[in-house]
Amino acid sequence: MAALTRSKRLVVKIGSSLLVEGGTLRGDWLRALCEDVAWLAGGGAQVILVSSGSIALGRGILGLSGPALALEQSQAAAAVGQIRLARAYEEALAPHGLKAAQVLLTLEDSADRRRYLNARATLETLLGFGTVPIVNENDTVATDEIRFGDNDRLAAQIAVTVGADTLVLLSDVDGLYTANPKDDPDATRLDEVTRITPEIEAMAGDAGSGLSRGGMKTKVMAAKTATTGGASMAITEGSTLNPLRALENGAAATWFRPETDPQAARKRWIAAMKPRGEVFVDAGAARALAQGKSLLPAGVGVISGDFGRGDPVAILGPEGRIGLGLARYTADEARAIAGHQSGDIEGILGYPGRAALIHRDDMVL
Repeated sequence: MAALTRSKRLVVKIGSSLLVEGGTLRGDWLRALCEDVAWLAGGGAQVILVSSGSIALGRGILGLSGPALALEQSQAAAAVGQIRLARAYEEALAPHGLKAAQVLLTLEDSADRRRYLNARATLETLLGFGTVPIVNENDTVATDEIRFGDNDRLAAQIAVTVGADTLVLLSDVDGLYTANPKDDPDATRLDEVTRITPEIEAMAGDAGSGLSRGGMKTKVMAAKTATTGGASMAITEGSTLNPLRALENGAAATWFRPETDPQAARKRWIAAMKPRGEVFVDAGAARALAQGKSLLPAGVGVISGDFGRGDPVAILGPEGRIGLGLARYTADEARAIAGHQSGDIEGILGYPGRAALIHRDDMVL
């Protein structure tokens, strides 16, 4: 199923044990990975890296030993390691003419609609500038990833957020097995999973390496999120140099098939929401929306309801309801800028806002 070169937007998750060994960064491996990123980018793909490793790297820098760290020590190690990790990515991508961007998120950023929209807009803008966003769990303030290895799930959330068509989990295992291969010699790897059933979920275990925080359960959870959101997902062993090229060339992996395409999944998610308000638009704006345009303030008349940024609102035209979308402004802000040109927003609100009241990607007609 490997078709990385046909993907338009990929999210790649890197496990700690691949990137850090004995508290030291595996520089040769990272440089080879960035060669793969440049290879994909050269073919027109946009790539986001979700990278673990800040805690493992920070432990080495601070000389913290032992099988487990206190929470405060883990957070301190993350703060120290994240600086080194970001610099390493910057240095590895630079020879290929690629710029790195650091984005620190928590899973809660994808749960809250306002923060979700802000994160999505930032990532879209970074990709538009041709950068390679390096995303990591904000381990200095978030504890879930430290305990459970949520970077697998975070990567899936990022894939859904940006509408990626492919998610690759580079791990210390080469796929999903019918049982734990360390305990069962008859365990076999599944090359492809077309649907995540209870039986598939039951095959997932919790075992991970000493540095990797996630087990197979988090990977199957990530697959459920990614495939529901329209992305195919691969679990593959990534310790070899140039692991993405290896995957493209048929390296062992388990591929999870998507249930739909990313755009359809996003539209379905929006369509299921209950509107918190209404936005009435004129005939010109209604025609523009029918042509696939975003909703600009100039075409908006009356605003009703009390909604916040990221909340769903119904869009109504002269002939009735047109659709549903996620507002990029609060109800009060929308009322203030309604009927005005986008260039007037800063003068009205006192800060530069986004040009669209509702972006076409956040809208279902």
